[in-house]
Amino acid sequence: MASSSDYFKLHFIVFLWGFSAILGKLVTVPAVELVFYRSIFAAIGMAGVIAATRGSFRVSSADLGYMLLIGFIVALHWLTFFGSARVANVSVSLVGFATNSLWAALLEPWFNKTRLKKYELVLGLVVLLGLYIIFSFDFQYKWGLFLGVVAGFTSALFSVFNSRLVKRVAPRSITFYEMIGVFISTGLFLPIYQFAGGTEELHLIPSGMDLFYIAVLAGVCSVYAYTVAVELMKRVSVFMIQLTLNLEPVYGIIMAVIIFGQEEKMNVNFYIGTVIILSAVAFYPLLKKRFDKTVLID
Repeated sequence: MASSSDYFKLHFIVFLWGFSAILGKLVTVPAVELVFYRSIFAAIGMAGVIAATRGSFRVSSADLGYMLLIGFIVALHWLTFFGSARVANVSVSLVGFATNSLWAALLEPWFNKTRLKKYELVLGLVVLLGLYIIFSFDFQYKWGLFLGVVAGFTSALFSVFNSRLVKRVAPRSITFYEMIGVFISTGLFLPIYQFAGGTEELHLIPSGMDLFYIAVLAGVCSVYAYTVAVELMKRVSVFMIQLTLNLEPVYGIIMAVIIFGQEEKMNVNFYIGTVIILSAVAFYPLLKKRFDKTVLID
């Protein structure tokens, strides 16, 4: 059962992930190369933590293959998330990502063979309403918002898989092998990306500041935050984690406006849709307390 300290940790790592979009925007290398470097830095950092704490790298071959596959999903999540910020801006990327609660409400019952909770679905539909309001007006960042929505879907997907995996594999081992999966997936994608995108050369030599930002992304937002999130999945539902992640736009947008200024200013319809999306966060604990208790009494 989740404790108050678990929810504090959850909100803290959500704050860190909100800052990750800003770090990704500050890095000058393209999104694919960014993910490539972030993943290998994170894998090396996690390996150091496991070695320092005398943990074990040993996992079954079946679990290894499963984690490498999840790493592919994480790679797709990061590519669409950072790609959205590049195509549009940080605010659009974070709002599209906020659809993760809707995807979690649909995916978690399906994979875990449990009953779909109506209030979770309703809250997910509230997210869709917010997106509709944003899309229904003359919105110039539709491609960026679409990539953000894909980032939200993949976030919910790998969270569901990890919530099952963490029951038998240590969170640090999960993070280590999934980061290797991200590195392999992105490395295999680089030549395809270069050919399909018409890129003459890949940006594989980051500047000193790029390396610093990527190192912070890998160490703080991946090694620490990702491991804590996986560990919390033992006690906190995937939907609650994904819904709390909807606060990421709040933290991220505020920081983005402070750092990037006018570039992050949007029209009023964007903010109306954003408020509707984020309102689901405030209502979830109340609805969960009421309806889940009713189910237990019945």
